[in-house]
Amino acid sequence: MLGLMQDWPLTVESILRRGERFFPTKVITTRTVGGLERITVAELATRVRQAAEILDRLGISEDARVATFGWNTANHMALYFAVPCTGRVLHTLNIRLFPEQLVYTVEHAEDEVVFVDRSLLPLFSQYLPRLTTVKHVVVFDDGSPAELPEDPRVVRWEDVVGAEADFSGRVTDEHTAAAMCYTTGTTGNPKGVLYSHRSTWLHAFACQVPTAFGLQESDRVMPVVPMFHAMAWGLPYATTMAGAEVVMPGPDLSPAALLDLLESEKVTLTAGVPTIWMGMLPLLQGRDLSSLRTVICGGSAVPKALSEGWRAAIGLPLLQAWGMTELSPMGSVCTLRSEFADLGEQDKAEIRATAGYAPTGVEMRIVDADTREELPWDNQTSGELECRGPWIARQYFRTDSPGEQFSPDGWLRTGDVAAISPFGYLRLVDRTKDLIKSGGEWISSVELENVIMGHPAVAEAAVIALPHPRWMERPFACVVRKPEAELTKQELLTYLAERVDKWGMPDDLEFVDEIPKTSVGKFSKKSLREKFAGRQLSG
Repeated sequence: MLGLMQDWPLTVESILRRGERFFPTKVITTRTVGGLERITVAELATRVRQAAEILDRLGISEDARVATFGWNTANHMALYFAVPCTGRVLHTLNIRLFPEQLVYTVEHAEDEVVFVDRSLLPLFSQYLPRLTTVKHVVVFDDGSPAELPEDPRVVRWEDVVGAEADFSGRVTDEHTAAAMCYTTGTTGNPKGVLYSHRSTWLHAFACQVPTAFGLQESDRVMPVVPMFHAMAWGLPYATTMAGAEVVMPGPDLSPAALLDLLESEKVTLTAGVPTIWMGMLPLLQGRDLSSLRTVICGGSAVPKALSEGWRAAIGLPLLQAWGMTELSPMGSVCTLRSEFADLGEQDKAEIRATAGYAPTGVEMRIVDADTREELPWDNQTSGELECRGPWIARQYFRTDSPGEQFSPDGWLRTGDVAAISPFGYLRLVDRTKDLIKSGGEWISSVELENVIMGHPAVAEAAVIALPHPRWMERPFACVVRKPEAELTKQELLTYLAERVDKWGMPDDLEFVDEIPKTSVGKFSKKSLREKFAGRQLSG
């Protein structure tokens, strides 16, 4: 027997319709090259329909991929709705990809049109001659004086904007593709993750749950995470659904500029990767950030020293979250359960150093990589982390089968090694490719990095495996000192010897000016492995 409920599709258009109906006067603020721009949700909806009409008038295919090459702005947010509401697929291009990868993703997706911020034209113009599928380029004027390239495909938004399209009812199947992002894997070509209207709607709804991000109508949200990074973690959709106001930081992502916005715009919730919050930490003193209630930190493991540094400075620790592009991206959030309310701050800090537990909608398990046996949740046993749920990918774009990153029974193999506590809290041990196998024993690079970054003179640290004649691999640490800090190798090794067992100690370390970053702000251990490829450890 089937239920007798209405079968109404969960679509991106319904999110916009809700925002426009209930919260038309809420404000989206954008810091552009030319200054602050403020528009209401009602004005955003107008811009959405104008963009949709442009796509129709340019003759873009009904299910075409429409790319964006832009900063976090209201214009970019308008495209988050305009493209999927017409039945087309939004493809957010990573502006920091290597040229070969950027061109690959455009060609692989067969993007027909690209919307570009004018301040990014000098960068984008380098790729344009190689983009064979692109028929049109629409430029948003953000105050930059950059010249338009001499290419007949390039037009200005101001020259083509006009009427508003009526896209109500154009998407009737919630399983229709809505958007896509390409992974930034360290090996091989990027892989396309294709989100549906249904998965996008459910993820946005889940962001409002108190055990997740807890978005509220009273919030003022600043997504520092780029809009090309896993759809800005779903925040443009979630804020519209919740009725929260939005602050878009635009092109200036310097720590001081971001802090200025947090302070002046009275932001209540913000989100970004650890390197963003690391850069702000030394500048927190004297800032009035009393409006902040949540600082979400995700993208890679969050050092305990970083989270507790924020708590010491402003009384608010970072809220650690874990996810992947394939998870839309929310997989777990470290909210503290009621069982922990009476714990001391040090015990709470240990829990906050985990990746938290899965929100409703995500299932997790850890398995033995060889036997595929499911392992216990005892906070000690570690295995390969796998996930499934209604906003988790089941296959990559333009592949014939799910492939090796999906288990035989359909779970996503995340590539993370993890342990899970009896309460469901996820402790990331390492990425499978970053674990150090020394003499048959595994050493976690993440755990060692966290201890190193606990030293008051250390700003950043990344640990990689280097070859060893006896033990095959041993840990090697690259360390960045804080500005003006004095720290010798021996002093740091002595500090570590008091906190790390002898087997887990790095065999050597080197002070560097900076740790190379990936296009989404994570430590690039691939770059470090290439840099030190000729070195062998001994001793």
